[in-house]
Order: sequence, then C-alpha cells, then structure tokens
Amino acid sequence: MNEKPTVCVVGSINMDLTVSTSVIPNQGETVLGESFATYPGGKGANQAVAAARLGSDVKMVGAVGHDVFGISLKEHLQKEGIDTSSTELIGEQSTGTATIILSNNDNRIIVAPGANRSVTPSYVERHRSALEGSDVILLQMEIPLDTISYVVTIAKEAGIPVILNPAPYQPLPSSILNQVDYMTPNALEAELFKQDLIDDDLLQKWITTKGEQGSSLYINGKEVNIPGYSVLVKDTTGAGDTFNGALATQLAKGISLKKAVSFANAAAALSVTEKGAQGGMPTLSGVENFIIERSDEI
Repeated sequence: MNEKPTVCVVGSINMDLTVSTSVIPNQGETVLGESFATYPGGKGANQAVAAARLGSDVKMVGAVGHDVFGISLKEHLQKEGIDTSSTELIGEQSTGTATIILSNNDNRIIVAPGANRSVTPSYVERHRSALEGSDVILLQMEIPLDTISYVVTIAKEAGIPVILNPAPYQPLPSSILNQVDYMTPNALEAELFKQDLIDDDLLQKWITTKGEQGSSLYINGKEVNIPGYSVLVKDTTGAGDTFNGALATQLAKGISLKKAVSFANAAAALSVTEKGAQGGMPTLSGVENFIIERSDEI
C-alpha cells in the first residue's frame, strides 16, 4: 500500500449560512439578528477535507452550482489539496446550502440540496475512473439513494472497500447493506437501524461512534469498545465527519480496523476543541502528537 493512499469521496458539498439571534421570529415576523457567517460544509466535503489533512490523496466526486458559492467552494477544496476534477459546476442548479439559525444554545437548520441532487448514477458514471483509481470509497446520505447503490456496485466490481456513513438516517435496502464493507452510524442512528430489524450478520460491519465514549465495533462476533478521549469541547460540529475521513485514510493505508478506529477517535476528539466543522479538523502530525501526549489514557 502506498504511503499516501487515495480516498474517493462521493457526496454533498454545501455552503453553510449561519445567523445568530436572541429571538426566533414567529410567522410573518422580522427580528434583528446578532451575527452572520458563511462556512464551507456538506458531509461529503467535510469528510474529504478531513481525509486530505490526515494524509490522503483525495478525489471529490460531487456537484455545486455555477454561482458564487459553488466557485468559492470548489476553490476552497482545491486549497485543501483535494482533486476536484470530478466536481462539476452545474449551470441549471444552485449550490446546496444549509441555513442554520442559532439561538439560546440551540439550532434550527434548513437544507436546500441544490446541485447535490445532480450527483446521479449517470453523473458518477462520467467520473467512474476516480472511483476505480482509489484505495477506499467514502459515502454519506446527502446524495440520492440510487446513486449510493450505483457507487457500491462499482466498488464491488472493482474490489474497492466502501465506508458508508449513514447520515442523515434513512432506511436502506438490503442491496446496499449487504455490499458495503463498513457502516459508521452514531449511537442514535444505530438504534434507528436496529428498529429496522437489521440482520445480525450486518452488525459485524458496524462501527458505532459514541462521542467522548469512543466507538464500538465487532470483533469475532462480540461488540468491543475502543476508548475515546476527554477534551475541552468548543464545537462538536464535524466530529463525525472527521472520524470518517480519518477512518478512510487509515484503512486505505492498510492499517488494522481496531487501530484505524482508535486513530479516528483521536482525530474526532481533536476536532471538537476548535470552532467550525472544518475549522477544527486536525492534521496528521497533530493527531499523532495528540496520541503520544495522551497515551496514558488508552
């Protein structure tokens, strides 16, 4: 396996529009907000940035609108060292957005998928070489479900491992569940899947993230907890995306699953010590130093 592995991320790219206010407006009401900011986002782009900072060559298969946000987001990914030759500017679609209203330590979010809906099976087929030239393929659930199914099929034909981060939650057909190599739900998503009567054999693919408690996975049919780290939390946004980007990078390097999950726990812990989904995502050296400094905890 190459020192610098290749991870292909197929997923969403959004611009997050965040406004803070002390008062949530009622219907028909206008209130004055306190602050406004834009941040690069989308689970696919977030995970791509995490994987790139942690030492992977990353290919991003996604779509943005041919607008100010789209051009800015593509340039941002390029600055992170991500290959965006499979990220198209779609003229007839707006860039995906997440409008986030922050008030009294709570949030309300409206997602407009925009160009993310254009990441169809035919779109993926145009960029098939990006998938087939990778060591690991990383997916999330902010693009059409039939696209996820198509990507998984391509990966199986090419013998490439697939990590599916099933967020946001929606029921999945057995055709997808049976073919992915790893599923990375958080604790809430895991409970929802269990209510769908997931076959016990499928649980062996699960890596459940549990925040500060770490993560759990199945080894020889038994659930084993991989400890996490206690840190001073500033912002948990993007912790799960950091975990997935880190996991993909480690597995692409040929690292064992248990060690890869332990590394991903450390990366996720570091990410919550800074503000912003991508703002807190650590570098490879940062995680390695953190693991050494906190080695007495594990």
